[in-house]
Amino acid sequence: MAPGPLYIGFDLSTQQLKGLVVSSDLKVEYEAKFDFDAHSHGFDIKKGVMTNEAEHEVFAPVAMWLQALDSVLKTLKDQGLDFGRIRGISGAGQQHGSVYWSKDAEKLLQSLRSEKSLEEQLADAFSHPYSPNWQDASTQKECDEFDAYLGGPEELAHVTGSKAHHRFTGPQILRFHRKYPEQYKKTSRISLVSSFLASLFLGRIAPFDISDVCGMNLWNITAGSWDDRLLKLCAGQFGVDDLKQKLGDVPEDGGLHLGKIHEYFVERYSFNPDCIIMPSTGDNPSTILALPLNPSDAMVSLGTSTTFLMSTPMYKPDSATHFFNHPTTPGLHMFMLCYKNGGLAREQVRDAINKQVGGNTAGKNPWANFDKAALETPAMGQKSASDTMKMGLFFPRPEIIPNLPSGQWRFNYNPQDKSLEETTSGWDIPLDEARAIVESQFLSLRLRSRGLTTAPAEGLPPQPKRVYLVGGGSKNTAIAKIAGEILGGHDGVYKLDVGENACALGAAYKAVWAIERQPGQTFEDLIGKRWREEEFVEKIADGYQPDVFKKYGVAVGGFERMEQQILQQEGRK
Repeated sequence: MAPGPLYIGFDLSTQQLKGLVVSSDLKVEYEAKFDFDAHSHGFDIKKGVMTNEAEHEVFAPVAMWLQALDSVLKTLKDQGLDFGRIRGISGAGQQHGSVYWSKDAEKLLQSLRSEKSLEEQLADAFSHPYSPNWQDASTQKECDEFDAYLGGPEELAHVTGSKAHHRFTGPQILRFHRKYPEQYKKTSRISLVSSFLASLFLGRIAPFDISDVCGMNLWNITAGSWDDRLLKLCAGQFGVDDLKQKLGDVPEDGGLHLGKIHEYFVERYSFNPDCIIMPSTGDNPSTILALPLNPSDAMVSLGTSTTFLMSTPMYKPDSATHFFNHPTTPGLHMFMLCYKNGGLAREQVRDAINKQVGGNTAGKNPWANFDKAALETPAMGQKSASDTMKMGLFFPRPEIIPNLPSGQWRFNYNPQDKSLEETTSGWDIPLDEARAIVESQFLSLRLRSRGLTTAPAEGLPPQPKRVYLVGGGSKNTAIAKIAGEILGGHDGVYKLDVGENACALGAAYKAVWAIERQPGQTFEDLIGKRWREEEFVEKIADGYQPDVFKKYGVAVGGFERMEQQILQQEGRK
């Protein structure tokens, strides 16, 4: 029996390039990675990037990525991968980063020769040798202009899915041509990191992906087209038509067959000449493809920061959130929240509790005292229904949701008369803070995702059907229990463990779907039938519990009022 087809998903992240090979039944067959700090040569980088602190710039040398791609493919070849079995390739790229191609780029891409490396042959393919990284913060002036241009950040979010952010590509392009007008004139095309990756395999400039294009502040999501008003702002003296030509068209089908792989890869690595290249998407859209996330299911990443992802048919943009087109499924959107404060805030409370309780936690579970305090404290600190609710914000770092400086604020909220008082009266600090810090993080998620979920069954309130936790915090059962009580989750709370492979897996799964789908077959249907949940998912807590879910619904109103009061106190919007 002949061996079956294989598919590659690439993840071009800030610190590494990873290639993951899967079979039709989604089994991982090969894996290779290139760590930029450890494996690249000739680049003065740290953690994958270069910095210009004077101008708050963070950027990466594009040539380093070329070096990485040849290296990853060579590693896979050395592992014994038969590239002749590869039927499709897709990828994920760090979102928002831009690559500036020179006038000679298309000619150089088309004429690649297998005896030389990509880095050697594409040295003159770029009008600018660097790509701004998502950590770049040099565009405050441009962000202010974008936010104001349509009448305010709320209107910009309504049109593009997000208010202006430093990392978004539109403000980055505007700053680029102001700082480097001559290099901009010599730019034939602009790629995102994702479409740059697809371009290499195609041997010509690939179009943007329908989801990743939403991270630019230039794409009108409801119209499904470039927004000419924002293009006019972004293009400046160079004009809308010139910018449109540089950006190109955007296909609606996330699984579109862009074309066959370039002969460079056929001759150098023995790829099948009929191997198909699909659009590559952003790292966050690719993450939600790492499991067949159904509409209204929620994924919460509990790392140093907190990220909330949800697939939803509803489009209700807000200046504090992000909406993208779904990377594979028309009619769905990807809703995203990004918080700077996550694990660090929880760890500060944990350390304060350990210091007070005492005892040597070395070699033991450092979270044991935190978990005990969190589980022994009743919901919202209410020992009886007549007690006030304890709530607060705990920000070791300045936060973007809401827009506040670092600090701690504690309140008592009376749900009967809706009175709110900033106080520590009745608080047992730090023990009460164990539950309060977790509640504050998940109440913020519930507040900002309300209206985007549907009832999972008749007679139930809207909520996610499932809540998936990923990242370091997903190992904590106390956090998982509180997450289910606040967010609901009719089928429960689950830990999703795909290691560091989520982006690459999502890209590989997209390639499988794009090649093997039947007419009209959705990504969720095809991948859902093949995905082996038992290998990646473990139920770790109950979800929806009517009484406590209702109590937290009341608390959301007080939490929203608390945020507004703190914003007013701090002179923030």
